[in-house]
Amino acid sequence: MSEIRTLEQSPAIILIRPQLGENIGAVARAMLNFGFWDLRIVCPRDGWPNQHAIAVASGAGKILDNTKIFNSSEEACADLNFIFATTARRRGLLKETYSPNSAAVKSDEIMSTGLGVGFMFGPERSGLPNEDISLAQAIMSVPINPKFSSLNLAQCVLLVAYECFNLRINKVAGNEVGSGINYASLIEVDHLRLALFKDLSAANYFWPHDKRASLTENLTNLLGRLALTSADVRTLHGVIRALAKCQIND
Repeated sequence: MSEIRTLEQSPAIILIRPQLGENIGAVARAMLNFGFWDLRIVCPRDGWPNQHAIAVASGAGKILDNTKIFNSSEEACADLNFIFATTARRRGLLKETYSPNSAAVKSDEIMSTGLGVGFMFGPERSGLPNEDISLAQAIMSVPINPKFSSLNLAQCVLLVAYECFNLRINKVAGNEVGSGINYASLIEVDHLRLALFKDLSAANYFWPHDKRASLTENLTNLLGRLALTSADVRTLHGVIRALAKCQIND
């Protein structure tokens, strides 16, 4: 796979339940244009492999050959440390919002420390639902003409890929920037979330039962929005264990 890595590092492009194979093929072309190689797809509507995607990808078929297919958003993002959820609509989930350019800068800072970054895109018709956005640390939104705000999936991916590529090739040698922050991977945060939910369930926090779904979503979003480091996760595991012991002793 190394032969298609035209950038030293590439953010992952994560397509959540894409509907049209043609759009997936166009995404692959946009990615290869700007040196992206890591394409991940969650539950493609028409299955995989997809002949329509292959036909449209043309010379970018090598991207599709190495595409990874997942059954859930959590699995697709598990090894990543910072995720941008792309959405055009304002949501009830409070997260820091980036433009494609500022997201490129942020992703480059994170990747310069060896950590993984992903950009998550929703289905063409409906976009990302809150349960997927809640997994992300930040939102990326494209400034666009409000009188015609419809962007094709591949166009949106191309904007992100261009900004990341342009930033990388124009960086001054020897003037690398780095955040120095060891962000936790999604799987680390998910283990913390499950441990927290287990103890909260034991304490009857999720009551009444008809509120459980909204309480769970809010807590998942809170953990995602915090952009936790690995050290933060370890500290919070310790806090949860200590509080659980207090409850037992009481």
